[in-house]
Amino acid sequence: MSADHQHHHGHPHGHHHHAPPGGTGKAFALAVTLNITFVAVEVAAGFVSGSMALLADAGHNLSDVLSLLLAWAASVLAARPPCERFTYGLKSSSILAAIANAALLLVAVGAILVETIRRVADPAPVAGATMMVVAGMGIAINALSALLFARGSKSDLNLRAAFVHLMADAAVSAGVVIAGLAILVTGRALIDPIVSLVITGVIAWSSWGLLRDSLRMGMLGVPAGIDGARVRAYLEALPGVARVHDLHIWPMSTTETALTAHLVMPGGQPGDGFLHDLAHDLDHVFRIGHPTIQIETDADTSCALESEAVV
Repeated sequence: MSADHQHHHGHPHGHHHHAPPGGTGKAFALAVTLNITFVAVEVAAGFVSGSMALLADAGHNLSDVLSLLLAWAASVLAARPPCERFTYGLKSSSILAAIANAALLLVAVGAILVETIRRVADPAPVAGATMMVVAGMGIAINALSALLFARGSKSDLNLRAAFVHLMADAAVSAGVVIAGLAILVTGRALIDPIVSLVITGVIAWSSWGLLRDSLRMGMLGVPAGIDGARVRAYLEALPGVARVHDLHIWPMSTTETALTAHLVMPGGQPGDGFLHDLAHDLDHVFRIGHPTIQIETDADTSCALESEAVV
């Protein structure tokens, strides 16, 4: 690479990161408190009534409490400033929390499924009325808790994990109410483990998207909602740009995205104004808030990173 190649950081004045909305700490505290209390009530009621559906729902709610605690810890860690060892801070902890939450869901599915299959083979008497009352409480608590994260879930996978878990719980609790009513009407205990099987299906389905997106972030894949081809086309269409290479887009956290790229500009260094406008557009059009742009002015000198096969 020739000596006149220059490295520039493209941050506009007033640059901002897409962090989750304020007040998430209080939302996590309230949601955790509500759900821990409800898990204790649901476990007790499940044993008293003999309902596997209630115990299955309690197991999922417990996994949600753990996931809420993980997401909460990650949001706190992600807010810490960078240091010499962690130059991006601890932002990626939110990605690790999302992966851990997906793994927790899979563990919960396995545990519930084993016990439910046992109950299908040997159905036990169930108190349908108790199931309905406790699950009805669950609908209210989970729906209220989910609303606390509704806004932030649109832009933060970490908060989306909490929102998806809680909304799934509300739907599952509604299923338990229906099962309790069916048992009261028909007297058939087999309905309870059948509903538990449906519950495990709901949990598995809701966790698949979270697992897929969190693993993609963990592998530094381009975040969902960002079209890498569109970003490349935008850069190539900039005035004075002859070629674009070494383009990388990856998540720094569940809310912030970074980009690096080399722009070949034979006409010479375009100046700070060009970089300012470029950073502004990347932030506001593509939601890429941390771009680093290298300008190369010698089109005849090959860059060591020009090949797309080189990272």
